[in-house]
Amino acid sequence: MIADLHMHSTASDGMLDPLELMREASSAGISMVALTDHDCLDGLPVAAQAARELGMHWISGVELSAQWQGHTLHVLGYGFDPESPALLASIEEVRNGRWLRAEQIARKLAAKRMPGALEGAMAAQVAAGGDPHSPPARPHFADWMLEAGHVRDRAEAFRKWLGAGKLGDIKQHWPELPEAVSQIRAAGGMAVMAHPWHYGFTRSRLRRALTDFAQAGGRGIEVVNGQQAVEQVAYLGKLSEEFGFLASCGSDFHTPESPWTALGKMTSLPPQCTPVWDDPLFSR
Repeated sequence: MIADLHMHSTASDGMLDPLELMREASSAGISMVALTDHDCLDGLPVAAQAARELGMHWISGVELSAQWQGHTLHVLGYGFDPESPALLASIEEVRNGRWLRAEQIARKLAAKRMPGALEGAMAAQVAAGGDPHSPPARPHFADWMLEAGHVRDRAEAFRKWLGAGKLGDIKQHWPELPEAVSQIRAAGGMAVMAHPWHYGFTRSRLRRALTDFAQAGGRGIEVVNGQQAVEQVAYLGKLSEEFGFLASCGSDFHTPESPWTALGKMTSLPPQCTPVWDDPLFSR
């Protein structure tokens, strides 16, 4: 069985719309799938119907942003009720915050002689098949910067302007980690920490984050994220066993242009891990 439980569509910052994404997932041989757009559930209805019609086992998914000790962490939610009023209200609040962040990024770019960034990013989002009523994300700003001739490629846009610590890295007030976990659990779902290796934590700090995550009710960690290095996966596998976490895996697909996050192409889970799909929640 190929399970890919982390991917993004045009509903957030992916390059394929939910229907096309599910078709590509099916073509890649994926048998269990979850769409996990950033702080957004808009793509779930179309993706769910398409996944089931294509014969894939569907799991509702989302990737929520959360605050922990001044750092932004991502929490994957699985198997929740997409109609949960509390979850929908929280996501709407975050969505409004994303609009404010997009406006701030545009103002900062305008101050650097790059006017029209917000409109340009929104146009880039629509051109990629995204929802014009959703706030544009940093990849959309990168696409506009490339089209407008401000950068040579997407990588330069992030390296100079939009990446961590750069002008466009606007910090938004996300829910605290326990709150994000609570929202998923209240909707009947399972909370899994996304790509723990990607936060740049020391091993001791990562253990503290996982301890707090477990105390908040987190059930698992994403042991495999795309074609992650085997030694990183092995270490995360040991942590999942130590903390009693279930292990998840996903490509973290955003665009077909990135071979390292190709749909269904992931490093194998370590044999000692208990996968998330062993939980009864995934058999519904």
